[in-house]
Order: sequence, then structure tokens, then C-alpha cells
Amino acid sequence: MIDPLYQTEILRLAATAHGAGRLEAPDASADIRNPLCGDRITLDLRIKNGVITEVGHKTRACVLCQASASLLAETLPGLEPAACHATEEAIRAFLSGGPETALPAAFTRFSVFAPVQPHAARQKCVLLPFEALTTALKTPVT
Repeated sequence: MIDPLYQTEILRLAATAHGAGRLEAPDASADIRNPLCGDRITLDLRIKNGVITEVGHKTRACVLCQASASLLAETLPGLEPAACHATEEAIRAFLSGGPETALPAAFTRFSVFAPVQPHAARQKCVLLPFEALTTALKTPVT
């Protein structure tokens, strides 16, 4: 029997690795590390006309972080950066036991991480790509 944390969809997302690889000349970028487990992600964004057009990431992390980064890279293109600013907190609230209905409309597929809710130590793994997103949007590459 598969561990509930590693459901088939989570494993599929990690294996698919949407957006894997760094972007050349990104408009925004951030490198974030989880000091507790060593997970690390570098997230790059390309933004054109006020819309995220491309996402790249280099993820050296557990399956949960890889799956989160993959789904984030699949979700972000087409969104305005302003629509992403409150997303980290919404995902954090959901992982802390909040209802799926609290997820922003563009991010409802993150409900796949519901099995992480009772595991506080693993929530940081799912949140790491969002922390990178928040940091990248605050500090664009100049």
C-alpha cells in the first residue's frame, strides 16, 4: 500500500517536472532552501506585459517539493504577478487544515496535497516553491 503522502498524482507531478530547468535571463528569480531537510529550489520567472509567461525551476528536493514545484510551474503561466501575492498564505492556510474552498481559483489543483495537512514538518516541503515565488516577485532581476 502506498503511503498517503505519496499518492499516485503527487508522484506523477514530481515525475512530470513541469518547468524543470533554469531560464536564461529571467525577469525575477529566487533561491530558497529549507534548513531542516536540505530541500532547495531556484525559481525563475519570465514576465511580459504584466503576465507571467514562463516558469523555470531547479529543484533539489523531496518528492513533495518536486511535485509542488511542477504544479506551480504548470499553473503560473498566464497569471498576473499581483494574483500570486496572497497565494503562499492561502496554500499555508490550506495545509494547516483549512478547507479546499479557501484555495485561490487558479490553485485548486493543490488540493492534491491534502494528505500533508496532518504532517506539519512536511508542509514546508510543499510551501518551498511558493516561498520562492513570493521572494522572486519581491526582488525582480535587474
